[in-house]
Amino acid sequence: MRTKESLRFGLVIVGDEILSGKREDKHLSKVIDLLGRRGLQLAWAQYAGDDRAALIELFRRTFAGSDVVFSCGGIGSTPDDHTRQAVAAALGVPVELHAEAARLIAQRCADMAREGRGSADMTQPENRQRLKMGEFPSGAAIIPNPFNRIPGFSIREHWFVPGFPVMAWPMIEWVLDTHYSESFGSAISVERSLIVYETAESALAPIMEDVEQRFPGVRSFSLPSIGDGRDGKPARRHVELGVKGIGSGIDSAFEAMRRGVERLNAEYELVTPGQ
Repeated sequence: MRTKESLRFGLVIVGDEILSGKREDKHLSKVIDLLGRRGLQLAWAQYAGDDRAALIELFRRTFAGSDVVFSCGGIGSTPDDHTRQAVAAALGVPVELHAEAARLIAQRCADMAREGRGSADMTQPENRQRLKMGEFPSGAAIIPNPFNRIPGFSIREHWFVPGFPVMAWPMIEWVLDTHYSESFGSAISVERSLIVYETAESALAPIMEDVEQRFPGVRSFSLPSIGDGRDGKPARRHVELGVKGIGSGIDSAFEAMRRGVERLNAEYELVTPGQ
């Protein structure tokens, strides 16, 4: 049984324009920030192109797991948008017009008509095309879009939002605050580290392995540097060596790591938390 402490979040970013470099992805850093401000963290992220077969395979894998997945992009109404159809195929269900989505899209068309942009007549070709954005996998629920009413959709803890940040980010915030508030603070990670000078990573690896074996739930890390000063650390060859994890055990694990470094007679200095 999944607990709020074991909740994992994943992110899929869809779009050929990201992979080709025509647009720079901004979703990854923003989603990390949105989760972090709620005491949550991102477990994984994946970029994908506008390839229906590849998307079907990707979502088959994610639906087979238990992660909460956000997906940005590919839910428009043009032929290069494949996410809605790929999700339906991955689940083996049809795509159908969602009644509430259709109502919201009609409201959007009416709003635009009042502004002198197009017609509110939903039989017009352009509006029939817009209605395709309300065609979701059977059984899906909508995600409200405060920017222009045209919703995203959700199914089996997968949350599909547009690629436009101005729409996607408030929609993701709504999902987190509405559906996962009970898990807020469950992934606040503590990190402690030290700088080890003129010592090979290979000599430090046994210390890391020992710490992880002795302290379940604690992860070790090493960040080597050639010592050019560009990382804000000392201009000497060094490794930032540390531990991170959720809950208790970090202090004891870090002390064990520090003693291991001392047994190597290596020069080191502690990193002040927050640096």
